[in-house]
Amino acid sequence: MSAEIVNVREYEAHAKQKLAKMSFDYFSTGADDQWSLQENIRAFGRIRIRPRILVDVNDVDLSTQVLGYRVSMPIMVAPTGHQKLAHPEGELATARATSAADTIMVLSSSANSTLEDVANTGPGTRFFQLYIFKDREYVAEVVRRAERAGYKAIVLTGDVPRLGNRENDKKNRFTLPAHLTIANFAGIGGRTNLLTSKSNESSLTTFNNSQMDSSVSWKDIGWLKGITSLPILIKGVLTGEDAVLAVRSGVDGIMVSNHGARQLDFTPATISVLEEVVQAVRGRVPVFLDGGVRRGTDVFKALALGAAGVFVGRPVVYGLAVDGEAGVRKVLRTLRDEFEVAMMLSGCIRVQDISRSHVLTENEPLCCSKL
Repeated sequence: MSAEIVNVREYEAHAKQKLAKMSFDYFSTGADDQWSLQENIRAFGRIRIRPRILVDVNDVDLSTQVLGYRVSMPIMVAPTGHQKLAHPEGELATARATSAADTIMVLSSSANSTLEDVANTGPGTRFFQLYIFKDREYVAEVVRRAERAGYKAIVLTGDVPRLGNRENDKKNRFTLPAHLTIANFAGIGGRTNLLTSKSNESSLTTFNNSQMDSSVSWKDIGWLKGITSLPILIKGVLTGEDAVLAVRSGVDGIMVSNHGARQLDFTPATISVLEEVVQAVRGRVPVFLDGGVRRGTDVFKALALGAAGVFVGRPVVYGLAVDGEAGVRKVLRTLRDEFEVAMMLSGCIRVQDISRSHVLTENEPLCCSKL
């Protein structure tokens, strides 16, 4: 199947054919009217590239550093939950493919595979995405497990004091099959069946409302730093104000994200607010982006606007659904190859050569001079 696919957008239609409606809707849809879901993608199309010519690009280097770890490209795998709904090997296949691509995978708190099982797939640089539940000791133990298993950073998701209004999951009365769990938090709250129990609404909503700690605030960065020596990234920042607070709280990096448009609808596209966050941070910590990346040119645009790298979610899961590990490998390889072409045709030899002068945003005229 993958041989017929020439860009990562095409995986979505094939995944829709292969997956049960409930599973496909879980991965593909967003909150409310899904305006932000489409805007995450549309906004990239309003940014134009200013290529430079007659540059010797015979020896292009796509590698970069992320929190001190070398990766082959600034394209990484975002945390996406319940990957065994897409493929029986789920996160294990994604981990192997990401390692083969020599880049970083962020394992979701909602993974169907344990931290240890993912680590045991082999070498690789992996981060762990964290929600803070009401049972803090349980959360602390999972963080300690991640550290023991060799994970290199904690990615704290800060935009879920409660679950967004995901109407498709409600209509489908989303539940996990009986053989699947949130593997790393299966016993939280002393209950193991919340996501497999039938109800009149999405079991995700039931689980979230009963277990998520809506009192989490910036002071909890200090609590988290007190239980782990791992660097901490904060995911969910969309404003300069929160970027400043994030730096003050002591985080080691920021991920500009609107949760794949699954939380609050009518938030701006992540690429539209990236520069605001970068300017607020003033180089004190690296800023990353997720949301809407579907082309290597999207990666190029994000880096030109100040991102240190991008994280890709849905395309990876669609590749997993269509062709397992091979599908994820091809998604990452396709994005990498497109990014390389974008660099070469823009006159960039290294990732560090990509600059603000290489792009025009929607508010800048075509005649704008960057000299």
